[in-house]
Amino acid sequence: MEYRQLGGTSLRLSVVGFGASPLGDVFSRTDPKKALRAVHFAIDQGINFFDVSPYYGKTLAESRLGICLEGHRDKVVLATKCGRYGQDAFDFSAQAISAGLQDSLKRLRTDYVDLLQAHDVEFGDTQQIVHETISAMRRLQEQGKARYIGITGYSLQRLIEIASLVPVDSILSYCHYNLLVDDMDTTLVPFVREHNIGLINASALHMGILTEQGAPSWHPAPAAVREAGQLVVKICRDHGVNAPEVALRYCLDHPFVTSTLVGASIVSEVEAMLDSLRIASDPLLLQEIEKAVAPVFNYVWPSGREDVEA
Repeated sequence: MEYRQLGGTSLRLSVVGFGASPLGDVFSRTDPKKALRAVHFAIDQGINFFDVSPYYGKTLAESRLGICLEGHRDKVVLATKCGRYGQDAFDFSAQAISAGLQDSLKRLRTDYVDLLQAHDVEFGDTQQIVHETISAMRRLQEQGKARYIGITGYSLQRLIEIASLVPVDSILSYCHYNLLVDDMDTTLVPFVREHNIGLINASALHMGILTEQGAPSWHPAPAAVREAGQLVVKICRDHGVNAPEVALRYCLDHPFVTSTLVGASIVSEVEAMLDSLRIASDPLLLQEIEKAVAPVFNYVWPSGREDVEA
């Protein structure tokens, strides 16, 4: 397993991280016993970065992950989030941030998290997040309940705007760097490099689009993007390779991303993550994929408040 430093922090993350949202039955019903085996297997194989949120499964993912990590807390870098608690339930107030982390710590069965992140900041008010949310998170850091703090979201514009106004240790971006999009490189990457901010990439599979089963019904991408994803799957199949492995390997090759998060809830999904570490990207295959998805490449959908663009 390869490990990389998260920006200016002391944290070293495995290049592939365990996204724990599936533990909250976000995509399908999860067997808790299989989830336990998956988490323990991941740790045994050197995956040390685990990311979760109270939003995933309405706290179910945190509760299950907390059970899975009992006796293993010292082996992992644990990240959770705050500010988002439901589909349309956001509260970035200082009181909610403090109380929310206290509840998360109980579910996660730990006294602290290594990384606390404001969740989907494009749904909040910039001034509140800058002057109230981040300040509350820093106080929790001073209390030893969070070692570092960061922000997450889909809107690159909002992530950069907030991090320009107040220091953060990390930024988590999703669906802006994979086989269907790379606009993260033109905006966010230069910014985090300049400010030595750790960068975490999520959704290497474009939230399920780059899989055999395709995108879930709630996916915000239009039909043309979904169809492009299935075309990528077919191209990979014709080449005798697995599309998710190719997609993850492509993300792992990014020179500045500290860790790429992949959702998992069973051992076979963790094994697929590990398989991506053992293969090399095929330049000719990537060229064929690039040509095939060109008509929809770098499509982004609106997310967050009406005054925010992706």
